[in-house]
Amino acid sequence: MQSREEAFMARVQSGEKVEVMDWMPDEYRNLLIKQIHMHGISEVMGAYPEREWVMKAPTIRRKLALNAKIQDEIGHGQMLLRLAEDLSQPYGRGREDLMDDVLDGRVKFHNVFHLEAPTWADAGVIGFLVDGGAIITQAMLLGSSYAPYGRMLKRIVAEESFHMQHGESVVLALAAGTPAQKAMLQGAIDRWWPAMMFFFGPREMGASSRRMLDYRIRTMTNEELRQKFINRYAPRIQALGVSIPDPALKQDPATGQWSYTDPDWDWFSYVVHHNAGPRSADRLGLRREAHDGLRWAREASLQAARHFAKEADHGISAGYAGL
Repeated sequence: MQSREEAFMARVQSGEKVEVMDWMPDEYRNLLIKQIHMHGISEVMGAYPEREWVMKAPTIRRKLALNAKIQDEIGHGQMLLRLAEDLSQPYGRGREDLMDDVLDGRVKFHNVFHLEAPTWADAGVIGFLVDGGAIITQAMLLGSSYAPYGRMLKRIVAEESFHMQHGESVVLALAAGTPAQKAMLQGAIDRWWPAMMFFFGPREMGASSRRMLDYRIRTMTNEELRQKFINRYAPRIQALGVSIPDPALKQDPATGQWSYTDPDWDWFSYVVHHNAGPRSADRLGLRREAHDGLRWAREASLQAARHFAKEADHGISAGYAGL
């Protein structure tokens, strides 16, 4: 007879979906928590590089669009952390604990959000390339074996598409602008392209990532995602009249595969695992300030919610008593 774990593996590998109340192996649950927790934290931390440009954006229209994008990113993080909280209930961990983890160094966030965004072009390139890369990854995760994650990502991917279009709009305006604006755009591409090569992770996937493939939490390898990104964005960048800072970048006409210069894997990995990027400390400081400084608002909201829930329960009980 198959063990319960073997039956579960056969179920997910056949394409069946897992719901929140279904039985699942501890390994599967922990891998989901790891994936969704980091995803949620990265959405929250991803708001900070662009937050720096809200007040410095060149027009009121750009300010409003960027502010709306940041609100969306924080909202994505909150939804994902709520999903991770559901999965973490057997361990007695809530959203406060999950958010504390990034402040205490127990969970990492994406490499790109440790980096500098020194010009307005960087704000545009983040939307154009980083959100574009996120869409490729998240579209893959729409097919996750964990159904609540896939359903939530439908909304997130739709909103990320608008974010990418906002970045593309900024990039197109700069590409059609003055020589100084074009130079600013080229500088931002030079900074962000190597980070995007690291964005999808190393060619040789770690044990956890390989196990996620087995469980169909994810359905593509790091290299498959990176190749899809290059195939989509290399022609777009070249069409802007700017260059890609990689002399090794070319496509094999026979296989369609792109060659590229490896990023500094060791440096980027060190940045992610030790919060050692050029802006890591600043952004974690802003996150701590928001988390601790607004704790009173969260506690007041929870207290009000408990009060209304208690009143509602009392009203229902009274109604039954009158029957």
